[in-house]
Amino acid sequence: MSAFAVRRPRPSEPVGADGRRLSLAWPVALAYAVLVVYASLFPFTGWRLQGIAPWSFLLAPWPQYWTGFDIAANLLGYVPLGLLLTLAVARTGRGRGAWLLGTLGPVCLSLALESVQSYLTQRVPSQVDWGLNSLGAALGAVLALLLLRWRVLGPWVQFRQACFVPDTRGALVLLLTWPLAVLYPTSVPFGLGQAWQRLEVALVQLTEGSALQGWLPQAAPSLPLSPLAEALVVALCVWAPVLLGYAVLRRPGQRFVFALLFGVVLLSAGVLSASLTFGPVHAWAWLTPPASLGLVVAAAMSLFGLALGHRTAAVLSLLAWSFALGLLNRAPETAYFAQSLETWEQGRFIRFHGLSQWLGWLWPYAALWVGVRLALRPRGAHYNATP
Repeated sequence: MSAFAVRRPRPSEPVGADGRRLSLAWPVALAYAVLVVYASLFPFTGWRLQGIAPWSFLLAPWPQYWTGFDIAANLLGYVPLGLLLTLAVARTGRGRGAWLLGTLGPVCLSLALESVQSYLTQRVPSQVDWGLNSLGAALGAVLALLLLRWRVLGPWVQFRQACFVPDTRGALVLLLTWPLAVLYPTSVPFGLGQAWQRLEVALVQLTEGSALQGWLPQAAPSLPLSPLAEALVVALCVWAPVLLGYAVLRRPGQRFVFALLFGVVLLSAGVLSASLTFGPVHAWAWLTPPASLGLVVAAAMSLFGLALGHRTAAVLSLLAWSFALGLLNRAPETAYFAQSLETWEQGRFIRFHGLSQWLGWLWPYAALWVGVRLALRPRGAHYNATP
C-alpha cells in the first residue's frame, strides 16, 4: 500500500460528501493561516499609498539590520503551515501533489502578505522575510512527507479513534490552542475572556459625538476581586477546559491521563508567560496564594468529575465559563496587569501582541460555542454513554 493511500473510513468516523474521512489537519491549517495573516498585518492601522508597486520590495536592496529573533520567527512560523497543509491535502487522496500544494500555498500567502505590508507604516516588507517564510513552508512540507512515508501518523489516527468520541465539534482544535491563549498576560492567572472593559472603551470611542453616545451604559466603579473570589475564578477557568476534554474523551482512565497532562501544560504555560514578561527570575511570580488555592480546587473537581457523562461535562463546562466570565468582566484591571501589557505591547512581542491578545479574549467564547454544540448533540453509541 502507498504511504499516501486513503484509508476507508469506519462507520463511526465523520466523513465528507465524497466518502473520505475528514482530516483534523484542514481546520487546524485554516486556523493557523488566519493567525499568520493577523500576525503579519497587525496592528491594521497607518494605511498609506507610496506610489510604488506593492511587489517592488522583491527588487529592493537587502535589509541592513537583521536579528536572530526575526530570522527564527520568519522561518519557523511557516513550518507548521506547510506541514498542516501538506497533511490535509494528502489525506484527501491527492498525495502525489500534496507537497507541491503544501509549499506553494504558504509561499503565495507570504508573498501576498509582504505586498500588503507595503501599505502599512508600521511594517516593512522584505524579500528576506518572504524567502525565510518560503523555506519554512518547504521544510514543513518535507516533514509532512516523511511523517506520511514512515507512517508515523497511523498511531495518531488509531489513538484518536480509541480515545475520542466521533466528531468532537472542534473541541480538539480548541484544546490545542489553549496553551497559546494563556501566554498573554491576564489580570487573574489563566483568566481568559476579560474583554468587557476594553469593549466599553471601544464603544465610547466609536460613538463619540454621535446620538448613540447617550444610549451607552455608564461604567460603574467596581471593586477588585477578593483573594477568595480570585481563587474561585482560577479554579473555574482551569476546570472548564478540563471538562471540555472530558466531554470528548471516552473512558475515565483516558480522562485521568488528560488531566495530568493538562496540569503539566498549565504549569509550563504559566512559567513561560511569566518568564517572557518579567524574566526567568520571576517565572513563578504568578503562583500567588489565591492562584495556588484555585489550582488545588480545580484539581479536586477534575478528579471528582472523571465519571461524568459526556453531556454533563459539556453543560458543567458552560456553567463554569459563564460564572467565571461574569466575575472577571466585573472586576477592574490591576496595576500589575497594566505593567504586564506594557512589556507585550512594546519590543520584540509587538508582532504577537494583537494575535495572542485576541486569542486570549475569544477562547472562552469559542469554548462556549463548542460546549453548546456538544451539549445539544444527540445521544449515540459512543456519546453520552457511561464513560
